[in-house]
Amino acid sequence: MTCSDVPDLGHLPPPVKPVLFHPAARAEIQEVPKSIRWVLGRSLWALQLGHSLGLPHSRPMPIVALGVEELRVKDESGQYRAFVIRKTPRGILVLHVFMKKSRETPHAAIVLARKRLKEM
Repeated sequence: MTCSDVPDLGHLPPPVKPVLFHPAARAEIQEVPKSIRWVLGRSLWALQLGHSLGLPHSRPMPIVALGVEELRVKDESGQYRAFVIRKTPRGILVLHVFMKKSRETPHAAIVLARKRLKEM
């Protein structure tokens, strides 16, 4: 075998993890403003490339489950959150997308995200 028979692995693009939406989360994301969807999409793309997002863009949400993160997006229409889990063999799972109306994360949103994680 000569060197020309060996592929040049140094020039391959980094592996990209797939993003899998819970069916209800896919419907939820369609209901948020386009500007929010755009920012969430960029955040998910960064996660797909293996980047870690920190505050103010993301924070861990162990109250939902270990490994769950809250993506945080804000614009003039309000504050939006997406519960995601990125360290799975299947890819990045999007569990729940919602508008946050108070300082505390609603208990119902936490329970719903836990339920959807079990379903996925």
